[in-house]
Amino acid sequence: MTKLRIIGQIVCAVIILTSVTANACTRFIYETGNKTFVVGRSMDWMEDPKTDLWAFPQGMKRDGGLGQGSMIWTSKYGSVIASFYNVATVEGMNSAGLVANTLYLVETDYGDAKVAGKPLMSVGAWTQYALDNFATVAEAVNALSQEPFAIVAPALPDGSAAGGHLSLADASGDSAIFEYLNGKLVIHHSPKYTVMTNSPTFDQQLAIATYWKNIDGLSFLPGTINSSDRFVRASWALNAAPKEKDNRLAIATSFSLIRSISVPLGLAEAGKPNIAGTIWRSISDISAKRYYFESAYNPSIFWVDLDKLKLSAGSKPSRLDLTTHPIYAGEVSDKFVATEPFKFLSL
Repeated sequence: MTKLRIIGQIVCAVIILTSVTANACTRFIYETGNKTFVVGRSMDWMEDPKTDLWAFPQGMKRDGGLGQGSMIWTSKYGSVIASFYNVATVEGMNSAGLVANTLYLVETDYGDAKVAGKPLMSVGAWTQYALDNFATVAEAVNALSQEPFAIVAPALPDGSAAGGHLSLADASGDSAIFEYLNGKLVIHHSPKYTVMTNSPTFDQQLAIATYWKNIDGLSFLPGTINSSDRFVRASWALNAAPKEKDNRLAIATSFSLIRSISVPLGLAEAGKPNIAGTIWRSISDISAKRYYFESAYNPSIFWVDLDKLKLSAGSKPSRLDLTTHPIYAGEVSDKFVATEPFKFLSL
């Protein structure tokens, strides 16, 4: 009875700490038996966000997508990325091995860009900026902590607010999570931060996790699709999973982890638009510079080797069109077609 009472108290604490709005998506960093790192991610959304894959080369002239006053830069690294409604880069891996994943966060508040008086950055360009400019997490933390731009977040094409938090990982296993709360940038930087979901904010996710640390996950784990429950389950499963030395088993383990916390396709709940089914899953093998993609609409997995894409300076951006859910298997770099890049989300 004492154990049950303790578990009951823990559950109550989780409910208190969890935002009433449950959100979607999960990200983790899996360490292999060879001390290399793999990043897994699920994309959960209430409709198909028309994701395509894009190859963006080094040396691209970029801007924040908001016209006059936008941040301007030239990409230092090439990258393969997944788009979101083709108005935003939602994740990707660059030629230096930096992996970026952006997940929805309802508590996001980027502040008033006019008051900030800084160059403007569309929220749709934020993830791409990180991939274009940084080789390591530490480098990104050092630069972004200076807040060189102000983020503007117009509504997404489906009418949803475009609020999210950004996570970065690199070949050393380092990790950082960037959140804008009450108009201020908050950075959590440590290789210990191997799991991220959505609401509540990351500091509260860590607090929730402490309640479950000493609970036997083989006997009891929280089971809903709410963000906080997925955080606990993903953390337990990641720690319990064997660190495979065989690369194929390591990738298989990573896929099994992200599938275990995915949400059935087509699931929706009235009044809670961000409780939604898993649309796709991805695995980024940092050491191999290989990006795997699995659509929930198709019975197959395919991947892209970055060294087979045209990412050198002077190459043209290219696109792998996934809007009709074509069935691919194996390595698909030769199926990318030169295409003008999409425009970032704007007012």
